Amino acid sequence: MKNLTALLASFLIAGTTGAAMLGIGGNALLNKNTVPLADSPATALQADPPGFSSASSQADLPSATVGNGAAQIQQLKDLIAQYQQRDQQYQSQLDQAVQQLNQENSQIQAYQQLLIELQQRGVIVITQDGRVLLPRG
Repeated sequence: MKNLTALLASFLIAGTTGAAMLGIGGNALLNKNTVPLADSPATALQADPPGFSSASSQADLPSATVGNGAAQIQQLKDLIAQYQQRDQQYQSQLDQAVQQLNQENSQIQAYQQLLIELQQRGVIVITQDGRVLLPRG
């Protein structure tokens, strides 16, 4: 009896697994939402990267070559060049911000040194809560 139960359970599990595999395969076969291959001449790029509209990206290409795989490759190369140019622009802005930050940090250090010197000479007194007092001499 135990052998028969085990045999039925194994057939049930194998049948369920097989049915699930057939269902997934059938769904993949009948699925209309597919992406064209990169070297396929079927269509041009379907989705535009963020910041680009499809009108501007496809308007640059002649209408006869929009569906061509070579046109897709050229379009991708152009996008890469645009991203590289934007990256260089951001890098230069970042370099400028770092330079400005370094200048302002050195100015802050100069102010801190001035305050320390004034404190050491007794010209000012800085309390624990950050107030600056002028002692009466």
